[in-house]
Amino acid sequence: MLSRLAPVARAAPSVAKRAFSVSATRAYNTEYRTSEKTQSLHNFSDEEIMLRDTVRKYAEEVIAPKVYEMDESEVMDKDVIQGLFDNGLMGIEIPEEYSGAGMSFTGAILAVEEISRVDPSVAVLVDVHNTLVNTVVRHHGSDAIKEKWLPGLATDTVGSFCLTEPAAGSDAFGLLTTAKEDGDHYILNGTKMWISNSGEAGTFLVFANVDPSKGYKGITCFAVSKDMGVEIAKKEQKLGIRASSTCVLNFDNIRVPKENIVGEVGKGYKIAIEILNEGRIGIAAQMIGLAQGAFEKALPYTYQRKQFGKAVGDFQGMGFQFADIATQIEAAKLMTYNAARLKEEGRVFTKEAAMAKYFASVVAQRAAGAAIEWCGGVGFTRDTGIEKFWRDSKIGAIYEGTSNIQLETIAKFLKKQYA
Repeated sequence: MLSRLAPVARAAPSVAKRAFSVSATRAYNTEYRTSEKTQSLHNFSDEEIMLRDTVRKYAEEVIAPKVYEMDESEVMDKDVIQGLFDNGLMGIEIPEEYSGAGMSFTGAILAVEEISRVDPSVAVLVDVHNTLVNTVVRHHGSDAIKEKWLPGLATDTVGSFCLTEPAAGSDAFGLLTTAKEDGDHYILNGTKMWISNSGEAGTFLVFANVDPSKGYKGITCFAVSKDMGVEIAKKEQKLGIRASSTCVLNFDNIRVPKENIVGEVGKGYKIAIEILNEGRIGIAAQMIGLAQGAFEKALPYTYQRKQFGKAVGDFQGMGFQFADIATQIEAAKLMTYNAARLKEEGRVFTKEAAMAKYFASVVAQRAAGAAIEWCGGVGFTRDTGIEKFWRDSKIGAIYEGTSNIQLETIAKFLKKQYA
């Protein structure tokens, strides 16, 4: 069982009850601090800690030696992907009955964070697969859908979430892909773009409109396998996360059985809204891991590099910068963990997810940019891998809702609260 966070507020004690003796107060505080009611945001279950440590070891020993080559070739190493499946990292929340690990959402967030410390490209593959694709199937799929698709997603088949189109970016419901009913099937036609994991995926969750006259209320989610005829078209050449495939997909008269509908006909927009809110926490996790990775790569060098008779990192001006960035990273972590726990508790978390995603992306760019400057000319070269963190950081302000979209979401909640 996952530990739960303490209530935000407690009833205020009366004046008489506040008149504790010093010893009684200490005893009360000790008991209260160690009870299940009081837990820090760094309080993880034994399973979550074990997962985090396992992922960290895998990332450092297996992924790290391949990061440079994958970035240069812009191709995800197949052995890395297989290793993710072998270590149970592609089915973290999938129940054991479907060959998954049956762990918590926070466990998935920790895994994304740890992988991002080494390579955000690999992290986004894990993130999209777990927090978007797997979650949609788990939460909205029928028993038959779960039995058909989840075992593969947990053990050997990469999943891709297909929502964005040329005319549907921030306005996600302006999509033009259609699904026309034809007996026991739907005929899929349209184009998707900016689709993560698409180069490696075997399973695609495709959002299409079954009745354009109804607008967004015609949007429906379909589970589609690559062998049905999905065309992987242009692969984008990107500034960062280059090993993560981002492609244009074409659907040309693809016949999809009605049994492949995930959720209800015309309810795809609700699925999309729900899952994008959750997915933003995953992107926040990617960004805090990235920031931590850049920080950890840069600092040792500053204490080895000497100028004017002492280590660069020993100058007060540098130390203050280290402290400032470390504080921002910690704040972003706590916001991300808090949003994850709120989601697990079934509480409203949309504002907190938007805040975490927005702030973590800002901190990631600051931390990665500062890390380059701390290392000077060495940081600017590709050999160290520090500059890669900066290139990878920029996407955090763009996908899963741009920073402006996050700010708009936060502002709407503030208006409800204060207007």
